Amino acid sequence: MSDPSVVEEIAALRSRGYSADFSVTSDGQLRCDTCGHTLQPSGAVIESTARFEGASNPDDQAVVFGLRHDGCDVRGVLVAAYGPTASAEEAAVVTALSSPLLGDR
Repeated sequence: MSDPSVVEEIAALRSRGYSADFSVTSDGQLRCDTCGHTLQPSGAVIESTARFEGASNPDDQAVVFGLRHDGCDVRGVLVAAYGPTASAEEAAVVTALSSPLLGDR
């Protein structure tokens, strides 16, 4: 059995109730598409994390987060690049979100 793909991970999160989408803003924050608010990455609760590398190019790296935003009481998905292909804003958000997982906060 092969590892799940990004698309399969998103589908699994959707089936578990992660109906919203989050995006990274140009100033390194998160935007909730449900309520339209922007929030610091520290304002989101990470409930799931999955990292992926491209099959043909290990530099193609992505991370899929299952997040909860208590401000509007939604659960949603954030897909971002990480590694060499990430924008500065994506790298800042991924680093901020990953800090609690690493015990940095």
